[in-house]
Amino acid sequence: MPKIHAVDRSGAEKVIDATAGISLMLNLRDNGGMDVAAICGGMCSCATCHVYVDADWMPKLDDQSPDEFELIEFSKHYRDNSRLSCQIEMSDALDGIRVTLAPEE
Repeated sequence: MPKIHAVDRSGAEKVIDATAGISLMLNLRDNGGMDVAAICGGMCSCATCHVYVDADWMPKLDDQSPDEFELIEFSKHYRDNSRLSCQIEMSDALDGIRVTLAPEE
C-alpha cells in the first residue's frame, strides 16, 4: 500500500495510506480527510484539487496534459510544481510521494 506525505494549508503533515489505482485527489480527500474541494469530481475541469508536488517526485509523474496545464497556469498560486491531484493516479511507484495543498483561490 503506497503512502502519501500530505501537507495541509496550515503546514501540518499527515501520512496517508493510499489506494493504488485511484487518483491522488480521491486518496487525499477520502482516505486522508484532507480539505480538497474537488468540485468537478476529478474531471479536470475546475482546479480545486491543486497541489504542489515536491521536486524529487515531479520526474516520476506522467506528463501534464494540455488541459490540466491550462486550468492551473493562470492561478495566482501557480508554481512550476503545480499539478491537479485528480490527474495523478496513485501506484506503488509513487509510494512516499510528498505533496502540499495549494492555497484556495
